Amino acid sequence: MTTPEDRLAALGLKLPQPTKAPDGVQLPFVFVNVRGQRALFSGHAKSAEDGRIVGPFGVVGADFTTDQGYEEARGVALSVLANLKAEIGELSRITGWVRVFGMVTSAPGYTEQHLVVNGFSDLINSVFGPDVGRHSRSALGVSGLPFGFAMEIEGEVLISE
Repeated sequence: MTTPEDRLAALGLKLPQPTKAPDGVQLPFVFVNVRGQRALFSGHAKSAEDGRIVGPFGVVGADFTTDQGYEEARGVALSVLANLKAEIGELSRITGWVRVFGMVTSAPGYTEQHLVVNGFSDLINSVFGPDVGRHSRSALGVSGLPFGFAMEIEGEVLISE
């Protein structure tokens, strides 16, 4: 049986280390909150290979193009997968992606947030396939996010016991 980790490797992708909070920052929440067969993941940015948060920082439609935002959203997906794996052990425990909510810091008049967040959704669907990876989704533009993030993505998955 092919696992999500196998599919990531076949795509030439590697998960970063689990996300580390920036020095001096106390977080009053967890990145992944497991409740029974549900795992809710808090808003994520992109992490470097060592788990440091690396953004992206800026405004989509000014500092980033839609295509660049799409690629950055793929990086956010890898960070989410790394944190899910750290919490639940194996990504094959994910039995369904329930919902994804993407927030994109947007320049005035920018309306392609849905195309940016497609980077996240497309990667999830490639790794998990259409049955497990299918999810509901919202993508919206905001005037600002914590730390100056260009995007933040949160959501929920179902997991096996």
